[in-house]
Amino acid sequence: MATADAGDPSTELEPPPLSLKSPVWKYFGFPVSYVDNVRVVDKKNTVCKLCYVRISHYSTGSTTNMAGHLRRHHKNIDLSVKPTSVTQTTLPSSFGIKLPSNSTRAKAITSAVGVFIAVDMQPYSVVENSGFRHLISVLEPRYEIPSRAHLTATVIPSMYNNVKEKVIEGLSSAHLVALTTDCWTSRATQSFMTVTAHYINDDWEIQNPVLQTRPIYEAHTSELLAEVLREVVLEWKLNRQNATIPVTTDNAKNIVNASHAAGLSPHIGCFAHTVNLASQKGLGVNQISRLLGRVRRVVTFFHRSTTAAAVLKSKQDMLQLPPHTLVQDVITRWNSSYDMITRYLEQQAAIYSALAEKDIKKNAKDLITLSDQDVTVLEDVCQVLKPLKTVTTLMSSEQQPTVSMVMPLQHTILTSLKHRDTDSTIVKDVKSAIEANFEERYSDPRLQQFLNESTALDPRFKTLPHLDDISRNEIFNCLEEKILQEHSTQSHASGEGSSQNPAEDTVTVATSGGSPPTKRTALSELFGDFFSTASTASSSETKPWPDVVKDEIQLYKMVKVISVDSNPLKWWKDNENQYPNLSKLAKRYLAVQATSVASERVFSTAGDIVTSQRAALSTENVDILIFLKKNMKL
Repeated sequence: MATADAGDPSTELEPPPLSLKSPVWKYFGFPVSYVDNVRVVDKKNTVCKLCYVRISHYSTGSTTNMAGHLRRHHKNIDLSVKPTSVTQTTLPSSFGIKLPSNSTRAKAITSAVGVFIAVDMQPYSVVENSGFRHLISVLEPRYEIPSRAHLTATVIPSMYNNVKEKVIEGLSSAHLVALTTDCWTSRATQSFMTVTAHYINDDWEIQNPVLQTRPIYEAHTSELLAEVLREVVLEWKLNRQNATIPVTTDNAKNIVNASHAAGLSPHIGCFAHTVNLASQKGLGVNQISRLLGRVRRVVTFFHRSTTAAAVLKSKQDMLQLPPHTLVQDVITRWNSSYDMITRYLEQQAAIYSALAEKDIKKNAKDLITLSDQDVTVLEDVCQVLKPLKTVTTLMSSEQQPTVSMVMPLQHTILTSLKHRDTDSTIVKDVKSAIEANFEERYSDPRLQQFLNESTALDPRFKTLPHLDDISRNEIFNCLEEKILQEHSTQSHASGEGSSQNPAEDTVTVATSGGSPPTKRTALSELFGDFFSTASTASSSETKPWPDVVKDEIQLYKMVKVISVDSNPLKWWKDNENQYPNLSKLAKRYLAVQATSVASERVFSTAGDIVTSQRAALSTENVDILIFLKKNMKL
């Protein structure tokens, strides 16, 4: 027996073939659905074109049920009058029938257009471009492209809400969420503040959703920035019981004070920014500053003169030097000054030869080239700055520069800055200037404690060779206390156990070794063999809870460290069951970032978005498009 289902006016219908002669087919069609974007026609059921009621079991080939439906619900239809001719929609004419905007197919295409605009940073006006419209007409002639206004007001905001729900769901599952933040100014002189979250999921993968990029209309006072941070914590539900929210920012006083005022702690100064400030102190030494000025003027001359640039290129060919262009530094970025010096030293023969040319020499009278002694000084200074350049490159390119790297990197840099008997006076001055600025960073005892605990939980650096034995043991003792305290709190909250003595709890523990080294990169170049390995051990027995924790930590200390090039999160994923208590702490500590690069990277994305739109965007749209670009997963 056939059944009739409630109608859906948005249902797409396939006209019946010409072979079906019954007059009822004037009022019925076959329903169309889309499975994985493939158009599927259901020939087992029909749909009334008048009321969109679905008639099932047509597969018998009988039109009785359809005729009965018309007699019962559409009594004004006279089936006894046969049409003079049976019209069949031809293929070309069927393409002329537009898809209903609320049909499944049309919704899927509209959503795809929104994804295209958000992910590829296309302007909203792309839907008006003739090339784009032609593409859509070829792919789906029946689809009616939405207007810019519809995309701006409906499609993109709806996508934002859907993605935001998924981001909040991921954040809610995290044991701890850390933040990075930074401020930037658009070409239209509009200030924005970006906040990015960081947490480690159950698969030991670090997640970095960009939460928001909101406009700052007033002066960037600590009070204003603190209020923005407090709103972020509330809107995204970041608070956790018995836990604070770590935050990484640059070293500007207003954002440092704002972090403290908002109750975020610990505050970690961006390591890349710290290196930048310290290196600038070294480059600010009088003699180096004067030499930099001379080099900068020479480079500027070749950048501004097309004739001089052409002569330099010919001299490079003649001297068989690499055809590299000279680097113009940006004063606020010390590494660009380093690049300018090293490129100048590489090309000095071609530079001197070009400046000696008659046509060039007359226009370069005010330029002062470097003497052999000046060149020697710059070469020596470049050797001093090379480790800092490596660290800066590492921090900028490393996808996840965790806070566990801060203390090892600081120790490595300070070691490289120790004075040597062979150092010249100017080299010692540069080293002292950098060292003095660097040592005052991360000097707060509570911050140092947090950073060292993070390092201890990183299987690459857990030997803590930058500390003495007493300090090293104190760090692991603190981790032990944290585990015991958390266990006591959880047991009390859940009402487990009848005794207040944790020694009555017992568990079984075991350990295993780490993974072998894989490759040599910038990290291995920096650290070399500084982080030595230790023997592995294994154990499996039942003990009182405090002894279990103590043994777990002891076994973790004994297990072989992994290569500095290895992924610490992968190691913890493989060994989580061996170290169940330490792994919980690691999942929290290793989510904290050593730099604010994650938020800084938004700047270039924002610039591209604003440029791509070719029109003034509302600040709300800037926030939405950045959010979708950074968080949408295809």
